[in-house]
Amino acid sequence: MNHRIRTLAFWLVTAATGLASGLALAQQQTTGAPGSPSATTTVSNKQLPAPDPKFGGVIKEGALQSKPWWAPRVVPPKDAPNVLLIITDDAGFGVPSTFGGVIPTPTMDRLASEGLRYNRMFSTALCSPTRAALITGRNHHSAGFGVISEQSTGYPGYNSIIGKDKATIGRMLLDNGYATSWFGKNHNTPAFAASQVGPFDQWPTGMGFEYFYGFVGGDANQWQPNLFRNTTQIYPFQASRAEHDHRHGG
Repeated sequence: MNHRIRTLAFWLVTAATGLASGLALAQQQTTGAPGSPSATTTVSNKQLPAPDPKFGGVIKEGALQSKPWWAPRVVPPKDAPNVLLIITDDAGFGVPSTFGGVIPTPTMDRLASEGLRYNRMFSTALCSPTRAALITGRNHHSAGFGVISEQSTGYPGYNSIIGKDKATIGRMLLDNGYATSWFGKNHNTPAFAASQVGPFDQWPTGMGFEYFYGFVGGDANQWQPNLFRNTTQIYPFQASRAEHDHRHGG
């Protein structure tokens, strides 16, 4: 599998934020001839984002006496896992059968039986704060989400702004060479920035998720959802309606 195909899809709550920092703890791995365009490297455990390496070539007055050099491309460590986070809004341990709940969730049961169950994710009883805590690994007030986006105020901890020093798991994995994406609900963009004019630094694509497909806000129409691809609003239901009318002579 190509390293860049490793994706982070965003949907359910599980405490996986420590994984990204753990990736950097392994010994640095390099491949290819140093200075060649195909050379790759993993990042060290010193800092994220990793600093740009110094130029390793030679520059002389003549091209024949000079030696070109490309910085190695950052990739995940060998055998690094794919990462899937899922969030089910406003649901706690008492919901899925995985943890003794009343709603059958056989797929989650099977996944949990094959691996580690994270059981110390503290729900905030609201989707925006829980999601902010999940993707940053911090208390929701520290990440600016003491309340949902639409109820934000201009005070620290309640302004619906995830600060640059509160890196998301998307940003950490991206800096480790992963390809990242977010699908579904995005209720963590400030209400004043949730339009096609932005700014987009608080959208998924501005917080380390290279691709976003979903809706912005607390809810969406099931038949005509306000969907976005990255930061561009799209209307897939219009094509479906036109196709339906064509098939049925409408």
